[in-house]
Amino acid sequence: MARLLSPLPIATAAAVFPSRFRIPAVSVARRQALFGGRVGLRVPARLSTRGVSAGAEASGPAARAATVISPEEAVEWVKKDRRRLLHVVYRVGDLDKTIKFYTECLGMKLLRRRDIPEERYTNAFLGYGPEDSHFVVELTYNYGVESYDIGSGFGHFGIAVEDVEKTVELIKAKGGTVTREPGPVKGGKSVIAFIEDPDGYKFELIERGPTPEPLCQVMLRVGDLDRAISFYEKAFGMELLRRKDNPQYKYTIAMMGYGPEDKHAVLELTYNYGVKEYDKGNAYAQIAIGTDDVYKTAEVVRQNGGQITREPGPLPGISTKITACTDPDGWKSVFVDNLDFLKELEE
Repeated sequence: MARLLSPLPIATAAAVFPSRFRIPAVSVARRQALFGGRVGLRVPARLSTRGVSAGAEASGPAARAATVISPEEAVEWVKKDRRRLLHVVYRVGDLDKTIKFYTECLGMKLLRRRDIPEERYTNAFLGYGPEDSHFVVELTYNYGVESYDIGSGFGHFGIAVEDVEKTVELIKAKGGTVTREPGPVKGGKSVIAFIEDPDGYKFELIERGPTPEPLCQVMLRVGDLDRAISFYEKAFGMELLRRKDNPQYKYTIAMMGYGPEDKHAVLELTYNYGVKEYDKGNAYAQIAIGTDDVYKTAEVVRQNGGQITREPGPLPGISTKITACTDPDGWKSVFVDNLDFLKELEE
């Protein structure tokens, strides 16, 4: 299998949808939840006539030539593409310890786990609901690697809880680290707190009513906020949900996503005045996003200044089609074909 998180040995298909694990068939209700009621999926002509397994032929220059679209067409297509944040991938030094912390302190469920001894890594997927309808975390443990450099670019993950104080009390009782006690956010009324997991990843606890998506944020720092907003709107089809400038503390944030913050996971982009570049370390890896067409997605990303780091096409040995890219700040994302996602779930 080609590695998505090189140079470290880590999952490829696993980073998207592992084929070695059998997941219950997806019901009509699940399909409707995943694709907004559009259950009757139409297979693109080039796939229906040649078959999914033949998709290996549609990679590299040939695929690019076959999927060139104008900027005007790209704008309209991105609006129609059924995209959803699927999971966020990062590396940890002690998988069992991290799983214990996430399940006991943060209330997540261990959804599945797989060990790939020939590649010397183990994956664990955790979250607050099934992967076909929830944003989840994918933890990767590389044999013998006990620590990673988180760097200065990655910010935090956000988790919505109904009572921040009670959650913090539980975390303290379990030996967790609290870096900011519960209280109103600076310049606002929302009650928040900050904690760290065993590997030093920061989590912002956000007091919020019942929500279908408790794992609600991934915060990344960028060097040019206007450029980043434009890229994620045009190339990723995200909506600018809100933007807030905090001149007193010299930073500006922009919330980007595929739906309202109280119902969907979002990307929080942070610009610190005057800081153009950040050290990304080697701990945080990428976000995976569902798409109807990885070939068109790759072309749109190129048109809007992104760099394709893996040409669109099926992963070796399986039919799941993906493409990988980096944004103008160097943050990586992987797009996964929605049809292949459903097929993986139904196997």
